[in-house]
Amino acid sequence: MKTIFCILSLISSTFCWAQKEFQPEGSTILQTVDGDLDGDQIPEKVIVYNTKDPGELGDLREIQILKKINDKWKILEKSTNAILDSESGGIMGDPYSGTRIEKGILIIEHFGGSSWKWGYTDKYRYQNGHFELIGHTSSSGRPGDYIKTVDFNLSTGQINFKNEVDNTKEYGPSQKETYIKKGIKINLQNRNDRSVKIILPKTKQEIFI
Repeated sequence: MKTIFCILSLISSTFCWAQKEFQPEGSTILQTVDGDLDGDQIPEKVIVYNTKDPGELGDLREIQILKKINDKWKILEKSTNAILDSESGGIMGDPYSGTRIEKGILIIEHFGGSSWKWGYTDKYRYQNGHFELIGHTSSSGRPGDYIKTVDFNLSTGQINFKNEVDNTKEYGPSQKETYIKKGIKINLQNRNDRSVKIILPKTKQEIFI
């Protein structure tokens, strides 16, 4: 038991040292998640920081993925673009809902708005030396008026769009469309550099990724 305790203490102290080494100056930790992201059966560590650097709407956030190589933690990838600023959620405030790892996929969620609400989920897979966006789902609207949902599989290019309308007098009938849009490359580094606009040919709806 003492041996196990000593090993765990050593692992913990090693990570704490690495965390301090890589942590942005003046930042605080929002979340830490463990999980295998590159398929080698060894868990990586994902850390989300609230930095002291100003963004367009509140503080910048930084996500780091740390990998242990030869008993030393190293940054596999980091980005200040994948997570929205601290006050980007409108009246609801902080839009960051959390990060998790499922079956080797890095999942990041945001949510915001007021009576009109929006939310989206990004799914990243480690491939081609980067965390590439492979899936994006979103919803926006107001209950009682309409709710638009988008499910975009970037790997296959398939977009499933729905606009479920309750207030048809003002917003017209409900709509849905499936469309294929291939070739969009987004990763953890350039996620929110600028939005990608897609106009669906049938419904003429504009989708922003």
